[in-house]
Amino acid sequence: MTQRSSPPPAHASATLLALGALGLWSLLAALAVGLREVPPFLLLGLSLTGAGLLALPTWRQWRVPPATLSLGVAGLFGYHLLLFLAVRRAPAVEANLINYLWPLLIVVLAPVFVPGLRLTLRHLLAAALGLAGAALVITGGRWTLSSEYWDGYLLAAGAALVWACYSLGTRRVPPFPTAAVGLFCLVSGLLALASHAVLEPRYAPSATQWGLIALLALGPMGAAFFLWDAALKRGDARTIGALAYLTPLGSTLALVASGQGALTPLVIAAGALIVGGAVLGSWSK
Repeated sequence: MTQRSSPPPAHASATLLALGALGLWSLLAALAVGLREVPPFLLLGLSLTGAGLLALPTWRQWRVPPATLSLGVAGLFGYHLLLFLAVRRAPAVEANLINYLWPLLIVVLAPVFVPGLRLTLRHLLAAALGLAGAALVITGGRWTLSSEYWDGYLLAAGAALVWACYSLGTRRVPPFPTAAVGLFCLVSGLLALASHAVLEPRYAPSATQWGLIALLALGPMGAAFFLWDAALKRGDARTIGALAYLTPLGSTLALVASGQGALTPLVIAAGALIVGGAVLGSWSK
């Protein structure tokens, strides 16, 4: 009789799902290079709406309570709204660095949202190593925070808090199928298009830009959100939070691979910190 192989542990599959989401998010900067002229809310609206439309075959699984829908829209649209406003009011490097407090916030707030979890020194150290590496790779080791941009910094911190609370909040609402993320994408995309109509000048993407937008809808602004939701449902939020600092490193490496960046000693050092933090955070209890 052939012995049936046992399924992989839930934490292992969650790690793979999280790495899939983080890998797709790492491609965002490389894809966005050709989309720099597209107004941000238009880009967000088209990519998220596209992701929602691509998920329409699963619409029968989109029935969720209003509170769950509100959480999903606050996460996807609210996070990007605050981040876009932050980079308008503060230098992009500093705003992006503050935004990357969200993995640390996931680690710190996990015990508040998820019953039975406790915060350990190991998880805090893993998140701190990841944050230090992210600071190096995002800023190149040079940044200054100025009181002149305090409002932008607050908006970036708000974006980090919103994404952390959304990520953890999906564990507190009644269970819902991951397919419902398609509804979150569609509603968030339509809100972003409405914001574009009110806040931004009209813009017609070129054929090449439409192709890149389609790739965004398929990957970093589409499938990544589904993978992220599935990972958080199955895994330890503290571990996933520590892994999340792989995103800025992966983004830098993707730019290097596409010929738009250089692999410097500073990037290598940042990578060592981030990977070290990710490995530390992934160790079993």
